[in-house]
Amino acid sequence: MTKVSHRRHITLSLCILLAMLVLAACGTSAGSDVKTEKTTASVWNNITEKGEIIVATSGTLYPASYHDSGTNELTGYEVEIMKEIGKRLELDIKFVEMGLDGMLTSLNSGQVDLAVNDIEITKERQEKFTFSEPYKYSYGTAIVRKSDHSGIESLEDLKGKKAAGAATSVYMQIGRDHGVEEVIYDNVTNDVYLRDVDLGRTDVILNDYYLQKLALAAFPEFEIMIHPDIKYHPNVQAIIMKKDNAELLEQINNVLTDLHADGTISELSKQFFGGEDVSVEQDLDFD
Repeated sequence: MTKVSHRRHITLSLCILLAMLVLAACGTSAGSDVKTEKTTASVWNNITEKGEIIVATSGTLYPASYHDSGTNELTGYEVEIMKEIGKRLELDIKFVEMGLDGMLTSLNSGQVDLAVNDIEITKERQEKFTFSEPYKYSYGTAIVRKSDHSGIESLEDLKGKKAAGAATSVYMQIGRDHGVEEVIYDNVTNDVYLRDVDLGRTDVILNDYYLQKLALAAFPEFEIMIHPDIKYHPNVQAIIMKKDNAELLEQINNVLTDLHADGTISELSKQFFGGEDVSVEQDLDFD
């Protein structure tokens, strides 16, 4: 082979290699997009093929998710919303009970499709998960002892106080930001939290106003109260799911829109929250 022929051969080979690399790069991008579309679609396809949506909830958070004392049936504001969604999508709803930490882990692993448990929409969670349209608007309060407000008159007084709650809750993070001593509970019922404040084992429960109000009404024997001067952290709750489940999100949001429009969510709210409509945002001043 002459030198000229040799150069032509090398040049041709390089051109072919370059073309192969360009095609491979294009193929990788297109293949990735197709794979993402298949993944998001397959989640909804799997749900419709099974005929059920698997939903994580605690079963211990009154009135969002709890067991009726008479029938032991799982019910609550968010449980009944999910049951109504199931009816309208013509799908069964299978509830799996666990604590909040387990819910988020189970969503990521694909063991459950959705989770409902008064789960607040936060920037940090939005980076890791997807949320539906909201169905609850609320704000934070503090349960303290009646006798002395547990020595707390503002959020700044939380430093060094024993705060009861779940490790990954937004309210416990607020407590951390103000220097509380954390007392972490697993998936326990409200009476355990409330009794410990009453007995002085803990000093404060930072949580949602509506949940705190109903919990106190259910256990009037405890000498505790919602602090009259502490209102903070306006917040919004919704159904949470794994990221990039576009089709599932669309289906859920379509039904939620209908439930808001026909008044079903408002009726459920009044049923479970003592006549109050938590589905409507309030205009309040907050700390």
